[in-house]
Amino acid sequence: MKSWLPIPAGSHFSLANLPFGIISTDNKPTRRPAVAIGQNVLDLKAFADGGGFRNLQTLPSENISVFSETTLNAFAALGRPSHKAVRAYLRDIFRGDTPYSDALKTNEVLKHDAIIPLSEVQMHLPLAIGDYTDFFAGRNHAHNVGTFFRGPSNALNPNYNHLPVAYHGRASSVVVSGTPLRRPWGQALASPADKTPEFRPSKRLDIELELGMFLCRENKLGEPVSISDAEDYIFGYVLMNDWSARDIQQWEYVPLGPFNAKNFGTSISPWVVLADAMDPFKTNGLPNDIGLQQYLRESRTDNILDIQLTIAIRSKLPTSTSKFSP
Repeated sequence: MKSWLPIPAGSHFSLANLPFGIISTDNKPTRRPAVAIGQNVLDLKAFADGGGFRNLQTLPSENISVFSETTLNAFAALGRPSHKAVRAYLRDIFRGDTPYSDALKTNEVLKHDAIIPLSEVQMHLPLAIGDYTDFFAGRNHAHNVGTFFRGPSNALNPNYNHLPVAYHGRASSVVVSGTPLRRPWGQALASPADKTPEFRPSKRLDIELELGMFLCRENKLGEPVSISDAEDYIFGYVLMNDWSARDIQQWEYVPLGPFNAKNFGTSISPWVVLADAMDPFKTNGLPNDIGLQQYLRESRTDNILDIQLTIAIRSKLPTSTSKFSP
């Protein structure tokens, strides 16, 4: 599918994606929603104010105001059908054979107001985060971390194959990628044989490439969400770096789990890839030989996202870059 707006080959922000985020600019410092496309963004407030959504019949006029908010929370709260309709409409707007040429393609005034180079925008947290739960979801990752703490023979605790293992993190320290973070201080053992810890900066600061998920619906206090309805609660995904001070974590995590070793900062990418955009990447997960209890059994087997990611680590001393795929 080609766009009338130039998109570099291999761009992560193609018509197949169109992720949502929150931007500001020097001439308009108020934060507002946008979508990324190629080397540009579409300012959704300017687009909405200019009548850009007039052809989207499935979006009631009273809901257009969500694109004037300073976070994506109001848009997310509209629900999955609205997310899908808006994304599909914006894709049609940018198609080379768009059926809505006068909405943007031939509307020079609105193009000038609403299309902004990526290099000219500042990115912000896409949603206000009220709560944050960190899941121990990757089996290989869980085995590697468990080996570090307890050895390979006891890497996975008995409960791992039976239920989702997670802890509540600090929502207030989730920051957008690029935000500087201070190396944490805490108690750690100088050597495994020591019994008394010392208070010092972490010497084993670790990164964790993870996938973050934003939810778009709430449930009443104490009211469970069935596994068959869970998909309807997913707004979209971001990349996440769950910074971890392993030496501090090793000393403090018994018996209640991570604390200062994890809560000093969690970085997320600023663009939210909508759940519908990820559907083509669904596949089967790793086999689990232990039968799950009924409330955790899913009807669909392609319940895992197959995403190829590469990490690049750049060091100042000496200057080098290492790349690997998890």
